[in-house]
Amino acid sequence: MSQTTIEILAKAPPLAERELSQLTSGIASRVSSDLELAMLLEVSAYPKPGNVHRTRDYFDTRFEHYLASAAAARFYFEKAAWIGVEIARKKKPAESAKVGSTIRDAIIAIMQAQHGGNTSLGTVSLLVPLAVAAGMTLTRQRSSLALLRKNLGHVLDATTVADAVAFYEAVAHAKPGGMGAVPYLDVKDRTSKGRIVRKEHRLLEIFRLAADRDSICSEWVTHYQTTFELGYPYFASQLTKTHDVNKSTVNTYLMILSKIPDTLIARKTGMQRAAWVSERARKVLALGGASTGAGRREIEKLDEDLRIDGHMLNPGSTADLSACVVALAIISGYRP
Repeated sequence: MSQTTIEILAKAPPLAERELSQLTSGIASRVSSDLELAMLLEVSAYPKPGNVHRTRDYFDTRFEHYLASAAAARFYFEKAAWIGVEIARKKKPAESAKVGSTIRDAIIAIMQAQHGGNTSLGTVSLLVPLAVAAGMTLTRQRSSLALLRKNLGHVLDATTVADAVAFYEAVAHAKPGGMGAVPYLDVKDRTSKGRIVRKEHRLLEIFRLAADRDSICSEWVTHYQTTFELGYPYFASQLTKTHDVNKSTVNTYLMILSKIPDTLIARKTGMQRAAWVSERARKVLALGGASTGAGRREIEKLDEDLRIDGHMLNPGSTADLSACVVALAIISGYRP
């Protein structure tokens, strides 16, 4: 990969306040551009079995709906990154990150920007905290991916009751399918917000309750373990091997799906079906995935099979994780 912003800042001499202000403003803009590009590259990757991609749509959600969503989200990524810059420069508490309200406002903007319904709740829920952490990290003269993840942990651990309420409002605006039902603090239960306030439940605490049934919640609880420890190293190795971002993204998507049954599928159809999809992904990878003719033919068969029941076998959670992996690579310096 090319020289990263992290490496550049690590070598930079001390800056005057005006120069630092200009640099940090530029960092916020750079982070938002990186995350928008990650969303665009992820949805463009093809053929990505079971998901919308550049050559396949669903009847009610199309490729262009995802493009519009990425464009609408960019402002909120910049806002989140700027908050991260302010936390680092002015030593503000991580509680001031306000990730819940930023996710909510981004989802409102996304829903107003297109008519394809919920396209990006999971992806935005992963990328907004990452944007805050990137803003915190890239203002430092000595930075690293390890520090980025440490700062991300601070942001996630510091979420508040207000963040939880705002996130429930984001879900209400997005109206995502396949959420299932739970006996306590169900996102579709209008009384849940009142319970959150009365019991003073922070957002991360609520995500812990759902970590065993939702990959996004699990990622928050583990400080993005799948992204940093599984997805990113594999994606980077695929880029080195193939020099092709499309193949690398599809193969990373398949690798994550092969190892982690998609929780959206599991909630819709049960764990047995989710495990079957993961087994199919493993077989595709054994044939070389998107990097070989045999693998590509098997991917296309899998893509067809996952569309038979409409949205029921859509590995949407895997797509969200893949977008976060691509985002981390771009923040680290990758350029297509």
